[in-house]
Amino acid sequence: MELAYIPSPSQGVVHLGPIPLRGYAFCIIIGVFVAVWLGNKRWIARGGQAGTVADIAVWAVPFGLVGGRLYHVITDYELYFSEGRDWVDAFKIWEGGLGIWGAIALGAVGAWIGCRRRGIPLPAWADALAPGIAFAQAIGRWGNWFNQELYGRATDVPWALKITSNTDGRVPGTYHPTFLYESLWCVGVAVLVIWADRKFKLGHGRAFALYVASYCVGRFWIEYMRVDDAHHILGLRLNNWTALFVFVLAVVYLVISAKVRPGREEIVEPAAVASGGDPDEADSSEVASSEAASSEAVELDKSADAGAKDEAGAKKI
Repeated sequence: MELAYIPSPSQGVVHLGPIPLRGYAFCIIIGVFVAVWLGNKRWIARGGQAGTVADIAVWAVPFGLVGGRLYHVITDYELYFSEGRDWVDAFKIWEGGLGIWGAIALGAVGAWIGCRRRGIPLPAWADALAPGIAFAQAIGRWGNWFNQELYGRATDVPWALKITSNTDGRVPGTYHPTFLYESLWCVGVAVLVIWADRKFKLGHGRAFALYVASYCVGRFWIEYMRVDDAHHILGLRLNNWTALFVFVLAVVYLVISAKVRPGREEIVEPAAVASGGDPDEADSSEVASSEAASSEAVELDKSADAGAKDEAGAKKI
């Protein structure tokens, strides 16, 4: 007997006249805005200029969307290129299907281009954006709820997700809401990164590496619960292997970076220092100006005294 469950929406799209409003797309868009907003606040706190995060996101987001879609299409090619499938569907990103691995990888390329144009270090920018990306993922996962996809094994727990659709091989019933598990995990990852960054002053890309490593831990066990079709290697889903591989890379980067480049960047955006000025430099400049003015006043007084003495001597003669 079903006492409680999480209901699925009856539809994932609402039509405003001829314009379709898709829940999946809205979740992605809201997530991007949250990531940029939080990243901007963190960037300014690090000494950067307002607007820099958004300017670089203009490059990173499109690259990330393309990368996420490419990863999904390549790893699930049979959904688009097998018999009876329409390859045009590979371009219908609004119907769901973004791989975070491809989104981060190609998004980093776009971010690198944007950082090069602004003359700022990519690792520092990535550190500022890291918790925002985790929050964006937490929000974006609710797009899977709208599409009734990426759920886990059948269950009767009170928080089970009720699937009502029977399209694309779905079987109506109650399942583990893996989208919710991952959403909550991503919120925890964001909080962890913010806390660790404040306590340990993470720099040179280590806050971003912590986000990657901690996300991979959660993704590994959540991926293991999912029942949607996936490629398997040695009994594990492909995304399990990807999470394991990326986790190792992130941890190795954390260890090596801490030894090679300890501490945090003092200047993350030279243009911000040039336009706003460094407080310490400003204080030093004021002291130097004050000393110079005092020296000049003393010289003027000496000159005035010497002139007065000469004038007095001339009158005696």
